[in-house]
Amino acid sequence: MSGADSWQRIWAPHRKQYLVSEAGNFTEATCPFCLAQDVDDETGLVVRRGEYSFVVMNKYPYASGHIMVCTNRHVSMYDELTEAETVEISNLTQEAMATLRHVSGCEGFNIGMNQGTVAGAGVAGHLHQHIVPRWANDSNFMPIVAGTRVMPELIQETRKLLSESWLAK
Repeated sequence: MSGADSWQRIWAPHRKQYLVSEAGNFTEATCPFCLAQDVDDETGLVVRRGEYSFVVMNKYPYASGHIMVCTNRHVSMYDELTEAETVEISNLTQEAMATLRHVSGCEGFNIGMNQGTVAGAGVAGHLHQHIVPRWANDSNFMPIVAGTRVMPELIQETRKLLSESWLAK
């Protein structure tokens, strides 16, 4: 296909309800990352706690082992972090990568932050960095072709394995 409009589109109208009613509509009292800090690690899906930030499993993962590094403070933008928070997020990201490689044998990562609702942040008020492990020939095509994700184990089991195997600097 060529011409001015040669892009193929994949429509996902079911996402509209999430975008309208849920995405970004969290207060500090309803923020899942704030709430995860107030319960035990297993209930909150917390893998590792630091002084200024923590690592938590993603409840809606893109791949098995998809985790996030979150600030303890309910702050929305990277440039609002203190130096200590920035350093700890960086260190936890490095430790998470080493742990994921050790535990799952992943060969690469997608790492990133969506800041603000317009940038795609589902929890826009609380800064978090995604760490998604990747493997050659992984199931990346499954959500597009089959409308499903393939996860080899329950999130709770992955949380326990990563927590018990954490490789600290």
